[in-house]
Amino acid sequence: MTDLPGIVITGASGRMGQMLIRTVLDSPRARLVGALERTGHDWIGRDLGEAMGGAPINLAVTDDPLEAFARAHAVIDFTAPAATVEFAGIAAQARCVHVIGTTGFSDDDLHAIGAAARHATIIRAGNMSLGVNLLVQLTRKVAAALDEDFDIEVIEAHHNQKVDAPSGTALMLGEAAALGRGVRLDDVSDRGRDGITGKRQRGHIGFSAIRGGDIVGEHDVMFAATGERVILRHIATDRAVFARGALKAALWGQGRKPGEYDMMDVLGLNEN
Repeated sequence: MTDLPGIVITGASGRMGQMLIRTVLDSPRARLVGALERTGHDWIGRDLGEAMGGAPINLAVTDDPLEAFARAHAVIDFTAPAATVEFAGIAAQARCVHVIGTTGFSDDDLHAIGAAARHATIIRAGNMSLGVNLLVQLTRKVAAALDEDFDIEVIEAHHNQKVDAPSGTALMLGEAAALGRGVRLDDVSDRGRDGITGKRQRGHIGFSAIRGGDIVGEHDVMFAATGERVILRHIATDRAVFARGALKAALWGQGRKPGEYDMMDVLGLNEN
């Protein structure tokens, strides 16, 4: 049992954190060695099992990432950009794999994560599910096959607690479409329409974000031309798909060279 990779989960009290904890506890291929929460959180010092409303599991929630990461082989992190950037540096010091599902990073955040990846294995993806990563590949191929007579729109829907838009997955899909077209997403991205905006720019990639209820995640990529539309869709109904993908990434990263990877690498979908 003790030779299984030890996993730390950050943001333990959140919906995704608790799903990740259950996924690791249920896995025969990994063991849970740490659960992290922010300083001052009322879970700090409590037994994790009891904090989650169950039986004790003899593991206390901590707010000390350095101590937690030091005994781990991997950290799975779905928190917030500022916290993730801090964790990236600490995980690099501890030489443990850092799996990042956090979204909403600034360019400075990404630069800091890239710097940490020079010393540690980092696997970062806007979405950890197999289906979404297949959708990314399909989006790139369809965008390459269809010319600018087909307008591209990425439509995403999430629960009402999500704080960033477009979602990380929507941006992954937009990047894939831009790559297929041979353009930079920053040059053709259209993220806001309100009022008299003028007609759509030919070749632009549009984004629409819906927020409501408890929607786990829905993403459409629409290619619309005169007289026809092609729509690629993925619907997630259970956060477990993301948790399973994140654990798969943590296990895949064991023994890998330092660097920044994504789920395409984990799933063997990168076209090199």
